[in-house]
This record gives sequence, structure tokens and C-alpha cells, in this order.
Amino acid sequence: MPKTSKQPSVKLHGNRPIGDYALIGSTHSAALVHRGGDIEWLCLPRFDSAAMFASLLGDERNGHWSMRATDRKARIARRYLPGTVVLETTIHVAGGTAVVTDFMPRPVLDGTHEVVRIVRGVRGTVAMHTEFRIRFNYGEWCPWMDRRDGAVFATAGPDSVRISSGVPLTNENFASFADFTVSAGQSIAFSLDWFPSHLKPPVTRDANALLARTVAEWSAWTERCGYHGEFREPVMRSLLTLKALTYEPTGGIVAAPSASLPELPGGERNWDYRFCWLRDAALTLYALIGSGYVEEASAWRWWLMRAVGGSPEELQVMYGLHGERSLTELELGWLPGYEGSRPVRIGNGAHGQRQLDVYGSVIAAFHAARKAGLADMDKLWPLERAIAKQLMDLWREPDCGLWEVRGEPRHFVHSKVMCWLAFDRVIASATEFGLEGPVDRWREVRDEIHAEVCARGYDAASNSFMQYYGADTVDAALLWMPLIGFLPINDPRVQGTIARIEKELIFNGLVYRYRTEKGVDGLGGGEGAFLACSFWLANVYVAMGRLRKARALFKRLLALANDLGLYAEEYDPVARRQLGNFPQAFSHIGLINSAHALVSAAGGVWELADMDGKASSKKAAKKAVKKSEKSEKSAPLKRPRARTPRR
Repeated sequence: MPKTSKQPSVKLHGNRPIGDYALIGSTHSAALVHRGGDIEWLCLPRFDSAAMFASLLGDERNGHWSMRATDRKARIARRYLPGTVVLETTIHVAGGTAVVTDFMPRPVLDGTHEVVRIVRGVRGTVAMHTEFRIRFNYGEWCPWMDRRDGAVFATAGPDSVRISSGVPLTNENFASFADFTVSAGQSIAFSLDWFPSHLKPPVTRDANALLARTVAEWSAWTERCGYHGEFREPVMRSLLTLKALTYEPTGGIVAAPSASLPELPGGERNWDYRFCWLRDAALTLYALIGSGYVEEASAWRWWLMRAVGGSPEELQVMYGLHGERSLTELELGWLPGYEGSRPVRIGNGAHGQRQLDVYGSVIAAFHAARKAGLADMDKLWPLERAIAKQLMDLWREPDCGLWEVRGEPRHFVHSKVMCWLAFDRVIASATEFGLEGPVDRWREVRDEIHAEVCARGYDAASNSFMQYYGADTVDAALLWMPLIGFLPINDPRVQGTIARIEKELIFNGLVYRYRTEKGVDGLGGGEGAFLACSFWLANVYVAMGRLRKARALFKRLLALANDLGLYAEEYDPVARRQLGNFPQAFSHIGLINSAHALVSAAGGVWELADMDGKASSKKAAKKAVKKSEKSEKSAPLKRPRARTPRR
């Protein structure tokens, strides 16, 4: 088959801001649609399948599907249909108005996966152009094209695609295109159906009936939401994004649907995020359970059990959609990368790292599920005991930390704190629910970890905990210490750590993970502000009773979303653009949990110490809030001084 991989780049799409994309999804896979009408990233039949549209990381010859007005001066507006991930793009030209509706229905039992685009005339007449350029295997393979039964078929290896169109298509240079007009009251449907190449093509489904069904399914899901407080709209959009990133057959939730979108354009920090991270485990459960989505929380819980159950003595950082352990990292040399960011990577080598914080995340998630009353939690207790048994000795080892550094393994303070959390929560489960286990021995290990962290992870000279033992830097992950109850929020060492994070890691009002120029991660170049970390700081301000500051930071973060309410992993406050893989589950989880914390605090009390419900005194919490509100009323809120991070 002909290949396009060795041809020189002619039209990079990478100059398009990451925030200009929208997500559509089927809870099996997803696509990224640019505001200009191009689908530039599509993996079928799964999130982690090889992309057939990959121009996001290359040029138009690496695969795309355009749907746009021929008038280049057309005005564009877009939105999601309320309570759904169905995208509606309105096109205004001098002669009329048209609406393009993009969506991905839930797949049928025969294994067919679809992308549907319906063009509807609203006013006058609009001249349109559409073009399909399918390139399997991340833009490398040019498929065999043929026309039959009124449709165009593209086949390469195991993949076949049928393109059904309401207007005649012309095939030329291994692409299909059409120029057409749509008038008021007219509707023209297009669909792309993926099916295994060794099977017969599926029966074509009616596009308008699929649209009605898809809208109804998403709307019914939205109506189940139990969150009715302030910030309802961004919280609901974040929950919808989490649902769209859920792989329905197993309950796993991918970190993002994309791969190799850079943390800094032109840099090497380009990773594949189409997998399920254990570090997200507890925070995901808090977000889902707190918002009334117990069914989704239960499915995520069972995914966790299956993924780690095969080898609980050595938990991985991440797993595949079905719990796969081997996620071999490869570099795709034929793709130039988004804005020249190379290498382009698929797979993720971090799956082979030791990351001790995941033990705490998993145990905390199971404890939260047990407290929420999820069924059959007794089945997980032997697994939790096995994890705790392994961790009794393993916690002493160095690791690669929460951020999966590719430098030298170290004794990261956050990793040790999360080991403490694992024992603290397994003790809580045993004592609160009458479960059997060596509780006294667990207490000894928990206390030993606590003592070591306070002795070796704390720097008295700066009154701050450090990124790792012996370091002279801090890490935003240290913000978790008071939130999970390792130390109380009013402990002077915690206060000193927060102050140092504010001084060293906040630039232009947003929180960076750590100082990359110190070289701890073994990578060159810098990165943007990590959005989840800024949400954590808002939670810390709530815990401190500094509600005005928490709300100010939270509202600033809300303003950083794109026009559809979506967030990437990071944000560059200087260039004012989103960075990293998009949309990012970790960012949206942070938004949901921060909104819950703010709304709870606005009611008069926010329970300190523990995101899964273990609380300190409500009276003390209320006192802290009132004291802070009184002091903040007497002093104006100060905006962080604008600074450019060192890179």
C-alpha cells in the first residue's frame, strides 16, 4: 500500500491552539473537532486504537475530515447541546446560516463504531465543502479505496471504514471530497462507520434517529446528577467529560483521549495519556460519589480491583483499558508533532516505573467506596490486605514519584505521605467496619512513616517540607498533606510549606508542579502550570478558612476553560493558552472536587482533614472560617505578583 510517512510536511495544523478543539465521544472512543470544522484526531474502535485521523500531530495528509463553509469569512459559533457531548457548530455567511451537528453514537453489538455529521440549513443558502482523508496507523498507511453500494470504503489491515454521504463524493489522490449547498429546511447527513475488515459491512443506521437517541441518552445521564450547588454548569460539563472519557465495557477512565500534545510547544514532554492512572483513583471516586454517580463510581472501583488484582505486590502507575500491563512506548518518526514537538510518542514507558503514591490512592479509593456504601466491598478486603502487606517494606524504597520523573529515583515526600495514607485508610476500614487484619502492626508502620517524613522530609531552616529527602525545592503535591490528614492545616510546618509553594511555584497566579530547571525529572525544557495543582491550592485555602481567596482562585481557573468548558492538562499564563493532552480528566476532577469544597464551606462548615469523610471538629472548622472571613474583610485581596517561570 502507498505510504505518506516519508513525504515532507506541507501544512502543519499545529499552529491551532489546543483550546480550539472540542470533544465528542461514545464512551468507547473519542474524536477532537477543531472549531473550523476539521476532525483532526480519531481513534477507533477504542481510545487507545491507532488513529485514522492524526493531522493534530502532523499535517492534513496524516488524516482528517473537514466540514466547512467555502466562504473563508464565515463566522463560527459553537456549543454543546445542553447536558450532552453532542457538538453543534453554527456557520453564518452573507447568504445564510447552517448548523453542523457532530456526535458519536454508542456502538452497536456487532462492533460497529460511528461518527455522524449532520448539516442543516437554517436560513438562506450556504455553500459547503467536505473532505475525507483517512490514514490508518497514526497517519502512516494510505488505505485501499473503493466505491460500492452507494458508499466509499477504505481498508488497511484489520480496519475498514465506510463513508456514507448525502451528497455525491469524488475520489481523487486517495481522498474523498464534495462541494455542495444546503438551504433552509434541508438536512444532509454524513457518517463514518468503522468495522473489522474481515466482516461484512454493517447495516447503515438513520442519522437523525441516532441523533435523537444520543441526545436522549446523554440528557437522561445528566438528570441523574446529584450536584445542585453553585457552579453547576462547569461541574456538569466536567462530569460529562469524565463520562465521555470512560471506557464503558470495563469502567476504566482514560486520563485524556489524545497523545503527544506537548507540555511546552517544541519540547520533548509529549506523552500518551489514553490509559487509566491509579493516581486518579481516589479523587475520581470522590468526584463521582459526591456528585451522585454511584454506578460509575462502582464500575471504576471494579476496574481498579481487576487491574491490580493480578499482581498487588507491585502496582503499576497505569494500566490499559482492560487492565493491560504492557503499554510499550514507541516513537512515531513520520509525524512532525504538534508545533514541531518531538518525539511523538504512543504507549507510555512510565508503566514500568515504581510509583509508591499509587498504593495510597488505591487503598483510599476502596475506603471511600466502602464508606459510600458500595456493594460487595468485602470481596476487596483480601486484596487490600495483600497490598498493605507488600507496602510494609516497600515504602522504604525510592521511587519516581507522582509526576513519573525520568531521572534518578528518589525518596519523594509525597510518595511517603501516600504510603502513610494507605495504612491510615486500611486501619480505618478495619476498625470502622469490623474487618480482620494486623491493625496493630499497620499502626506501627503508619507511625514509623509519619515520623520519618517529619524528620527527613522537613527542612527547619525554611520551615517547609521538601520535594524529596535532602532537596532544596518544594513540590505542589505537598498540598495534599493537610487535605488527607497527614498533619492539621494549622500546623506551623504545613503553613510554612504552603507559604513556600506560594512563593516558589506560583507564577502569574497559577501553580506549577515543581521547578523543572532543577533537573529532577531528567528532561529538558519547561512546562506550563499544572491546572489540577491550582485546584488543590483552592482546596487548601478552603481548609484554611480563606474563602475569599479560594473563590478568587477558583473563578480564575473557571475563566481558563475554552469556550466549551474544557481543560487541557496545563496552561501557559504568559501565552494564555492551554497545553498538554486534551481534555484532561485530572483537571476536570480537580474542578469538581474544588466546587464541592467551596459549596460545603459556603454552608458554614467544611470538614477538614480528609477528602473521603474523616473529619476534624466541625466547631473548629466553623471558627477558622469565621476568623478568616473577618480578617479578609479588613484587607483587600492581593493578586499574586506576575512572574515568568524559569525554564
